Amino acid sequence: MSKTLDVVNPFSLEVIGSVQTSDWDQIDAMMEKAYRLFNNRDAWLPAYQRMDILKKTSRLMETRFDELAFQIANEGGKPLVDARVEVARAIDGVELCVREISQMTGREIPMDLTEAGAGRIAFTHREPIGVVIAASAFNHPLNLIVHQVGPAVATGCPVIIKPAPDTPLSCMSFVEMLYEAGLPKDWCQPVVCSNDVAEQMITDPRVAFLSFIGSARIGWMLRSKLAPGARCALEHGGAAPVIVSEDADIDKMIPLLTKGGYYHSGQVCVSVQRVFAPPTKAEEIAKKLAAAAAALKVGNATDPTTDCGPLIRPPEVDRVEEWVREAVDGGAKLMTGGKRLGETTYAPTVLLDPPADARVSSQEIFGPVICVYSSKTTAEAIQAANGLPFAFQASVFTKSLETALQTVSRLDANAVMVNDHTAFRVDWMPFAGRRQSGYNIGGIGYTMHDMTQDKMAVIRL
Repeated sequence: MSKTLDVVNPFSLEVIGSVQTSDWDQIDAMMEKAYRLFNNRDAWLPAYQRMDILKKTSRLMETRFDELAFQIANEGGKPLVDARVEVARAIDGVELCVREISQMTGREIPMDLTEAGAGRIAFTHREPIGVVIAASAFNHPLNLIVHQVGPAVATGCPVIIKPAPDTPLSCMSFVEMLYEAGLPKDWCQPVVCSNDVAEQMITDPRVAFLSFIGSARIGWMLRSKLAPGARCALEHGGAAPVIVSEDADIDKMIPLLTKGGYYHSGQVCVSVQRVFAPPTKAEEIAKKLAAAAAALKVGNATDPTTDCGPLIRPPEVDRVEEWVREAVDGGAKLMTGGKRLGETTYAPTVLLDPPADARVSSQEIFGPVICVYSSKTTAEAIQAANGLPFAFQASVFTKSLETALQTVSRLDANAVMVNDHTAFRVDWMPFAGRRQSGYNIGGIGYTMHDMTQDKMAVIRL
């Protein structure tokens, strides 16, 4: 039976909207529609129609730019200045889907390399993989939906999208714009449901592809339960490391680390978390980071002057508070912050030399906390950076090309930024976690490839 789910502003906890939830019977009907739609090949949308729908969608998003940005801030707690960037990226992402459709090409396969193949010609083309289930996260409530739904629409896959229950409004707005742009509703169906119903949906044999962004514990569990033949892409978190060399320009580095660590109050899977620096530099870096962090304004994300918004739920503030207290009790030096500012906010925090076994050092913080460590050598720093069971993006600060390239080669990360923070991303680059941080590759073009499969025709002459 459907129920109403209230959506709240995560700073004030005031109700700002509501959505209807779905039970299994309703979702089963949605999935059957999607499954039958895919299996009726005469109903597939040709490329020019998909391109036209996505072009119209991007134009609709442009006309509602300010409304979408405010909605992101209001339901997700991302400061307006960053919410506006997210909307711009989401519009670019939809347009990128359009461009990538023309790149969905096949190739000729040579047949006469042996006598057995002689007298034949062969070629491949890309086909949609089938029904896509996409489960999304709260921290980029519009752009993540674009990254999951846009490629499905572009490749011609029916998609059922489950937004995070904390931030469903941006998803609903995007889907409604797809409909307004001409997408038949059965091709994209949004759903909000309980976790047990979501698991039943994701593990259903009608699912061809799962796109999951969220908790590693849940993502890997779901992958283990997928129906035979179903493929997936998982995007989880990390504890992004930064290697600082002796010759790094600290004053140029601090603003970048501040942005990379406190953007969206650290609720980003590639946020700056662990900074490894020479002993002669570590305390200086921690002090300058602390000064920058202390200057950030914490408040309601809908206030244009806010730098850091709330954490998504009050229990997350409790968790961050507990982890920081544990680190300080274990010997970490608290440089700034280290306290909750209210029921929903936590002060931007800098810790110097927390214990290696503290949770702030060994798990993803997903909060406004940066840890600075004294490392005797670069090799020691890299060993510590690589020492966790997850790996995503990393960075190195140095003036030496040799040091930069050596560090890039030795860090276990999908991407290593040189003289930039770990949270840098553009939407066409490969974006992926290694080991426990993810499976398969994100980025619009890469996702579109995963949502299609090769079909080969072999013609005997």
